[in-house]
Amino acid sequence: MPGYPVLMHTVLDTTDVRGLAEFYRQFLGLSYRPGDEPPTDGGTDDADWLVLVDADGSRTLAFQQVPTLARSTWSSHEVPQQLHLDFRVPSLEELERHRRHAEELGATLLLDRTDDPGEPLYALADPAGHPFCLLVGSA
Repeated sequence: MPGYPVLMHTVLDTTDVRGLAEFYRQFLGLSYRPGDEPPTDGGTDDADWLVLVDADGSRTLAFQQVPTLARSTWSSHEVPQQLHLDFRVPSLEELERHRRHAEELGATLLLDRTDDPGEPLYALADPAGHPFCLLVGSA
């Protein structure tokens, strides 16, 4: 029986590869793939493709430089989101903590649905405008 393809990582387009990679690195506690770290010698960072990995070294997210990127207008459909990421946390307290952390890193709040007892959540936009959700949930 043939196998199935395996998802390597999700790639996000951005006009600022390092900036968006740094947002998600700090927000999710990830690391750069060896060789993708920022230059430490004061040299120019001309990266146009970066990969973040989890604690086990598995690829998680990648970032690709593009010359322009129309910011999503979600919840309006003028410029659709096309893709969004969902992140779960175990409690309302953690939901609040991670929302504040995301905003400190440059995220923008798009929707507050924390009054929904079935699935409290925040929808936010990362610094490049990609929508993502933080929600209280289980696996």
